[in-house]
Amino acid sequence: MKLETLKAVQAARDGRQAIVLAKRIADGAEALVRTDTAEGDLAAHADVVALARDALASGRSDTVDTSVGKVFLQAFIPPQRLIVVGAVHIAQALVPMAAMTGLDVIVIDPRRAFAADYRFPNVTVLQDWPDEAMEKLKPDATTAVVTLTHDPKLDDPALDVALRSEAFYVGSLGSRRTHDKRKARLSEAGITEAQFARIHGPVGLNIGAKSPAEIAISILAEIIQARAALNEPAERKVKAA
Repeated sequence: MKLETLKAVQAARDGRQAIVLAKRIADGAEALVRTDTAEGDLAAHADVVALARDALASGRSDTVDTSVGKVFLQAFIPPQRLIVVGAVHIAQALVPMAAMTGLDVIVIDPRRAFAADYRFPNVTVLQDWPDEAMEKLKPDATTAVVTLTHDPKLDDPALDVALRSEAFYVGSLGSRRTHDKRKARLSEAGITEAQFARIHGPVGLNIGAKSPAEIAISILAEIIQARAALNEPAERKVKAA
């Protein structure tokens, strides 16, 4: 890999941008392909770019036959993230299970007694205020957000950022009555009906969960369901509709 190519791939990974490196096996000619741009020696070949974008969508690396010979497509896809606001008991059960499913988990809670590293080993824990942390993290289409504090001062600012982002899942703990009050507050903050409708609230699949661990399972199941729908082939979605 050329040095400039390596730098471009690293910059994309640091910025959580999906990118595919297309390299011709015969001579090492390259192209870097994103969803909207393509650059490099192979970028002029439409079939190479199209196949690279297929790899971008699937997240799979592969060797393919093209009009210019065999090309290795190496996909660099940022891992899907789960941002948990509230280092509470439910979070202690949810975080390790979510990590086991391949989610890159980040916990946010400014309360030091809750956001202690020993309560969440091997996980990034931020003790910033949720709105500040969320602005830094910049939720994208590979991000799920769950708020668990029951405290409007912490949950609402995080939801405000999440609902204005492309996060593929937004969930918030609380009863239906709590959810109605949340809607009134967020509406005053400028969140539209369509944006608010994205919140899964009460959060989690309705499986009769009672304990923190059971609630965590219901939340993770709902996130997995949303992730599966996100990755479902477009033609299958059309048939289902």
